[in-house]
Amino acid sequence: MAAANVPTARAVATSDMAEVREALAEFGAPHVVKDDGLAAGKGVVVTNERDRAEAHARECIEAGGSVVIEEFLEGPEVSLFVITDGERVVPLIPAQDFKRVRDNDQGPNTGGMGAYTPLEWLPEGFTEQVIERVARPVVDELRRRGTPFVGVLYCGLAVTQRGVQVIEFNARFGDPETQSVLAMLESPLGELMLDAARGRLSEDRTLQWKSGASVTVVLAAQNYPGAPRKGDVISGLDQVESVDETHVIHAGTAKNDAGDIVSAGGRVLAVVSHGTDLHEARERGYRGMELISLPGAHYRSDIALAAAEGRITLPTTAEEQA
Repeated sequence: MAAANVPTARAVATSDMAEVREALAEFGAPHVVKDDGLAAGKGVVVTNERDRAEAHARECIEAGGSVVIEEFLEGPEVSLFVITDGERVVPLIPAQDFKRVRDNDQGPNTGGMGAYTPLEWLPEGFTEQVIERVARPVVDELRRRGTPFVGVLYCGLAVTQRGVQVIEFNARFGDPETQSVLAMLESPLGELMLDAARGRLSEDRTLQWKSGASVTVVLAAQNYPGAPRKGDVISGLDQVESVDETHVIHAGTAKNDAGDIVSAGGRVLAVVSHGTDLHEARERGYRGMELISLPGAHYRSDIALAAAEGRITLPTTAEEQA
């Protein structure tokens, strides 16, 4: 990102607790401490408590790893998937996911408890700005280095006082945002991916999208994001299809010897719905979720609620303040 001049938070990567304390003091609260390794979306602690931040860093370091101490990015988060053939880039539509396990963004981070699209609160030209300032510079820099990237570039972003800032990248589709984004896509996904693989994307390509909105709500097993309880029978799945434009996508499920579908992971399944607007999509999605029974399971009740009620505000930029 530095080489490509892509905006992101200041950060320090270290395995030394003295450097951890220096970085925490420099960046201030809220403290962002990340396990520098594969952590299944749960290796991040964001806290105002200095002791908790240091404890997480110490735990990661003592386990033989290192940590990244980051500057906290204040502002709503946005996910944008970009398809690239290594030279050209084609964006999908922005989405927003919900990382915390409980309503009102409380509790520990998870792999994602729900998502929705579109984001009508974003400023005009947002996607084009991300392409110009983030996605294309990264793709160009990778190609310049002789390691061209072909596939899905997931841009995890924060809309801050300093404008769009990168939180993270992934080299794949992101879950659960993809469920809602693809529920809105009418253009053939396979054709788009094939063109990327064969190096024949066109940046003036126009993708076709449904009108309205899509909401995804994740059902998690008891104890998730800790060690989830597994093997419980899931009932009511067949009834979900009776709700208009609503379906179930399986994740952590399996079949037992009796042929029952049972829980087999932390995030067990997702209910994906479509409606004329977020209000209708939410109503359908939660109606579908209420038909499903899994002992001890839990899900958030506020996915897309703030957006549906028009309660998301963007921070004032320095240019606007001037």
